[in-house]
Amino acid sequence: MIADQPEQPGAIDIADESTADWIDHERVRALIAFVLHRMRLDPDCTVSVALVDEDRMADLHVRWMDEPGPTDVLSFPMDDLRPGPESGPAPLGTLGDIVVCPSVAQRQAETVGHTREQELDVLVTHGMLHLLGFDHAEPEEHREMFGLQGDLLSQWSSGDWGSQLGRRDDVE
Repeated sequence: MIADQPEQPGAIDIADESTADWIDHERVRALIAFVLHRMRLDPDCTVSVALVDEDRMADLHVRWMDEPGPTDVLSFPMDDLRPGPESGPAPLGTLGDIVVCPSVAQRQAETVGHTREQELDVLVTHGMLHLLGFDHAEPEEHREMFGLQGDLLSQWSSGDWGSQLGRRDDVE
């Protein structure tokens, strides 16, 4: 195990239906494990990620949001899990499904000036927060969700997970 990294859960399914050849599935799994840990959820929570093309995402966007065209990420919560308590047992269950469109992510990355991998991190983290009940329809919700998203991504990209998570695993 890598030092300072949360345990990898066994319940993360990635279905890659996209034509993107740049996506590191293990990185996506590690990011989800990190968010699960930071949000104090059981590492065996089930999360599914689908990587889809623009036509499939446009179909889903119309069907579930009644909005035309492809979007970057959609989330479909299942068990209404919320972040776990500071102490006590971590919630276990099925968080739900995250659907990401890598080609939209790539365009957005170019627009905002970071890598496509960073944009994928943003979208997966955003999707995870939606699965946990966070939203951004109202100004206060927006501040809370995007503040937490920024904090999680900053901790993730720093790689300083041991101090952020209050734990440290030794390298063997």
